[in-house]
Amino acid sequence: MATHLLADVHLIGDDDPNAQRLIRYLDGPARAAEAVYVLGDLFDVWVGDDGSLPMHARVIDRFAALARSGVPLYFMRGNRDFAVGEAFVAASHMQILNDPIVVDLYGTPTLLSHGDIFCTDDTAHQKFRARYTDPRWRARMMKLPLWLRRHIAKRARKRSRRGKAAKPAHIMDVNAHSVRESMHKHGVSRLIHGHTHRPDTHPLEIDGQPCERIVIADWRPACAQILVADPGGVYRRDIASL
Repeated sequence: MATHLLADVHLIGDDDPNAQRLIRYLDGPARAAEAVYVLGDLFDVWVGDDGSLPMHARVIDRFAALARSGVPLYFMRGNRDFAVGEAFVAASHMQILNDPIVVDLYGTPTLLSHGDIFCTDDTAHQKFRARYTDPRWRARMMKLPLWLRRHIAKRARKRSRRGKAAKPAHIMDVNAHSVRESMHKHGVSRLIHGHTHRPDTHPLEIDGQPCERIVIADWRPACAQILVADPGGVYRRDIASL
């Protein structure tokens, strides 16, 4: 058996080519998984269950079917889909996880995170993260009319694109000290996260012990990957051809 992890699929709707890939994965290879973890930004934007569930009905239905087959499903909110709520949970049969969280992957305690918590050099994003991770702030946002939430989301995406273009690339990556501090705090030798769109495996040393930071790949037209963890370690699986 093996555990699958994915992040940063950025689905726009059920007609998105990545949605078709994801559905084929959920109906195929995912059925053999011991568990599936989605570490944020599964959706490009989620304006609330009332407005976004209909746009992703087929994908959510296939997640639910996978859960009913006996595969546990876990979802961690990302900075783009922080507004998923109870209706999403009920429809998808996914369990919401805190960010970060430690899980035991075949004898190796592993810290799982969406990843933006470690991008501490990006102070503007950290201010936004402090808001979107606050349940009270999310509840206030969800009380706004749907049309207004859509307008706010559209404006936020434009502002984010302009901000990224103006920021040095290193600011939007993780801060090495934040990574080491968090891994030391949680007593782990492995960190798995997404968010940065910089898939790679980074060896590091903490308290004299070898450790690793594994970045999940974001999905693109020519690349769709999941991470597979089993007793032998963690490796990448390309599912773009499914």
